[in-house]
Amino acid sequence: MQKLPTGAVAATCRVSNCTPRLVSALLMLSVLPTPSWAAGFIDDSHGSLTLRNYYLDRDYKDDGAKTAAREWAQAFIVNLESGYTPGTVGFGLDMRGLMGVKLDSSPDRSGTELLPVSAGDKRAADEYSRLAPTAKLRFAQTTVKTGDVSIFLPFAFASPSRLLPQTFRGTTLSSRDIDGLTLNTGYIDRINKRDSTDYQAMTIASPNRRFNATATTSHLAYLGGDYQVNKDLSLRVYHSAVADLYQQDTFALLHNLPLGDGVLSSDLRSFFSREDGSARAGKVDNRNLSALFGYRLGGHRFSLGYMHSSGDTATPYISGTELMGMSELTMSSDFLNAKEHTWQAIYDYDFAASGLPGLKSRLRYVRGDNIELAAFNAQDRKEREFQMELGYVIQSGPLKNVGLMARKSIYRNDFPGGAAFRDENQTRFLVLYTVALW
Repeated sequence: MQKLPTGAVAATCRVSNCTPRLVSALLMLSVLPTPSWAAGFIDDSHGSLTLRNYYLDRDYKDDGAKTAAREWAQAFIVNLESGYTPGTVGFGLDMRGLMGVKLDSSPDRSGTELLPVSAGDKRAADEYSRLAPTAKLRFAQTTVKTGDVSIFLPFAFASPSRLLPQTFRGTTLSSRDIDGLTLNTGYIDRINKRDSTDYQAMTIASPNRRFNATATTSHLAYLGGDYQVNKDLSLRVYHSAVADLYQQDTFALLHNLPLGDGVLSSDLRSFFSREDGSARAGKVDNRNLSALFGYRLGGHRFSLGYMHSSGDTATPYISGTELMGMSELTMSSDFLNAKEHTWQAIYDYDFAASGLPGLKSRLRYVRGDNIELAAFNAQDRKEREFQMELGYVIQSGPLKNVGLMARKSIYRNDFPGGAAFRDENQTRFLVLYTVALW
């Protein structure tokens, strides 16, 4: 069991001990007579258990000292969500229990971020866990949450790409009181990364030494919203400030247009970034513009996209999260370097159109050029990634709703030695299953 840091902010305990007791208590409460104030709190509550089995293999193809990072682990995620107490303002409480268990690892191939790794001997923890509470209240169509929170917004998307989800500590507000408009605002002061058990100060992502990676911020504050103009057109506008690191304005337009027997989709996104306050991470000057056009016909979907980065620096984002630019969900690189020009082509196929519901595939090619790596005095560098993905959700029988996923990427670049994003062949296998507890 990984030792938890002293003074950890989260209400953290060993999930293998806490979670069964918590589940049992809530199950007992759900069948007992309840006072009127607790009717909605108990009657509308629900719980789920997610099992996630994850194998990740990074086979490096350059001349680095480390030839591979390869680990296998199992996650247990319990989500318990109450309803709200009756009244004009309703109160509730959510609880999340998370535990990751090592199935296979060794010091010479640890570091996939599936498991915490000790700084000294590079040995992955046998298991790690935490219990995280979230208080909430609801007024009309407005919900406020405080404690352990997740945000899935364009400028800071809680990363889902490892064993356990990444979360934050803070307060968020989401309102749907105006028809078609979702307003979001929040104040976040700590991050719990996907391979950690404690909250940490947030920093700026700095692969390829883009910024000062040791500079921390006291908080992230944001305000913005999504507006559904009609069923085919939606707009997104957000402003975020990562105190003393950078500010970022986000604009997006999403549109679907019936065309022939299919649908043409347009996805336009932009991020305008500059330094904030004392600029502890260094200069920030970036404009990231992208366009992705796709055409869906039957089970087929063909997409072409282009992303253009300008300004003196790379596109900034919070370390441990993902920026929802055009290069989202790439496996080996973020394609967000300074002055980078990125092209991508995607082919998706849903086998439901061929009588095999639950089976989906993707082929994706991403290429970036014109890259500037200021820390290495390198210009006009290139990178490319070819990605293959196959997923299936079992439709019937005793294993119904078990999800299987296989992902493979081949990544190459001409970056100088010491840069991040090494040449590699990466493979991931996931088995995912969620069962309702009540």
